[in-house]
Amino acid sequence: MNAVINVKDVLLKKYSEKFRHDPEIVSYAPGRVEILGNHTDYNEGYVLSAAINFGTYFAISARADGEAHLTAGDIMQDVVFDPVRPEPSKEHMWANYVKGVLAGLVAESTPSHGFDAMFLGNLPLGSGLSSSAALEVSSGLAFAKLYGIQVVKLELARIGQKAEHEFAGVKTGLLDQVSSLYGKKDCLVWSDFRTYEFKPVEISPDICFLMCNTNVRHALVDGAYNERRESCEQAAKFFSTVLKKPVAALRDVTWEDWLEYHDKMDELTARRSAHPIGEDERVLSGIEMLRNNDLAGFGRLMFESHESSRVNFENSCPELDTLVAGAQGVPGVLGARLSGGGFGGSAVVMTTKRDVDAVSTSLRNIYANKYGARCDTRIITCSDGAHVL
Repeated sequence: MNAVINVKDVLLKKYSEKFRHDPEIVSYAPGRVEILGNHTDYNEGYVLSAAINFGTYFAISARADGEAHLTAGDIMQDVVFDPVRPEPSKEHMWANYVKGVLAGLVAESTPSHGFDAMFLGNLPLGSGLSSSAALEVSSGLAFAKLYGIQVVKLELARIGQKAEHEFAGVKTGLLDQVSSLYGKKDCLVWSDFRTYEFKPVEISPDICFLMCNTNVRHALVDGAYNERRESCEQAAKFFSTVLKKPVAALRDVTWEDWLEYHDKMDELTARRSAHPIGEDERVLSGIEMLRNNDLAGFGRLMFESHESSRVNFENSCPELDTLVAGAQGVPGVLGARLSGGGFGGSAVVMTTKRDVDAVSTSLRNIYANKYGARCDTRIITCSDGAHVL
C-alpha cells in the first residue's frame, strides 16, 4: 500500500472520530515539482513541471447550521468561521489558503449551509513541493462539489492564486495550481503563462526524479519573493523603453536583448531579470531535447538553471547549493536544481530508475558530511492531476 492511500485512510479515520460521521465528499490534489522555468510564470513565460505522487486529501460534509468547521488533520487544530464571509486569520495562517479559496468560489453566491471539513497530506511543509497549492486545489474541488458550483480548471487555479495574494500575502504566479490540476501520468506539464495553454510532454520511462529535502523551511511571506517579482516588473518596464517592440513582460525579452542593454540598468535589477529571461530559453530548448531523447543535454540545462538561481536571482541557500554541487559528481545523475520558489526547501535531481537508490544514498551522505544529518529523499513520479474521488 503506497503512502498516498495511507494518508487517505488516516484522514477518513480522523474525520469520523472528530465529526462522528463519514465525509460526503473527498478530493485529492497532488503537489508539484518544477523541472525547468523558475519564476517565469508571473513573467508570462514558460515552465516545465509535473504533478507528483504526493499530495493532500480534503474531506467535507454539509452541516445543518451556518458554521464552517475546518480542521488541520496533522495537528488537529480547529478553526470555526462564517462561510458566507471568510476573512483572513492572523492566528491560524494555515486556514487562510482554504478560506481564500472559499471566498473566491462563493463571491457571486451565498452558501446555504456550513460544513465540517478536514485535510491531511504527505507533502512536507516548506519543502518546495507546493503543499499550499495542493491544499487550495483540493479544498476548491471539494467546495465546488459541496455547493454545486461549476468551475473550470484554469478558473480554479486563479482562485487559488488569489487566495495566496489576498489571504496569505504572497504574490505567487499560477504555476503551482496549474501543475496540480493539469498533471498527467508519465508526462511533464508544459505551461505557457501568456496564452494559458497547458500541454503534456512525454518523458522517457527510464527517467526518475529524486527530491532531496534540506529541511530548511522557506518562508516566502518575508518579502523575498515579492522583492524578486518587483525587480522583474521594473526590468520589464525598462526594456519596454529601449526595445523597438512591445514588451509587456520579461517573456518578450530575449537573451540577446539582455546582453545588449543590461549594463544600462542597475546591477541588481539586471541580474534579477537575467534569471527568468534565461529560464524561458532553457525551457524551450529543453522541450526539443526531450523530443530528441537528449537526456544529458536536458540535465545540463537543469544545472545551468540552478546556477542562475544561485548567482542571478539569489533564491538558493547553502544547503541547496551543497546538494546540487555534490550531484554533479555522483554517477547516474543527469541534472539537478532547486525546485520551487527557493530560499530553502528541496532540490530535484534527474536520474534513472536503475540508479536512483545509489544516487539517493550518495546525496544523503554528501549532505550529512557537510551538515551532520542526512537530507530526506523521495522518489518522484509524474502523476495525474487533482480530482474528486
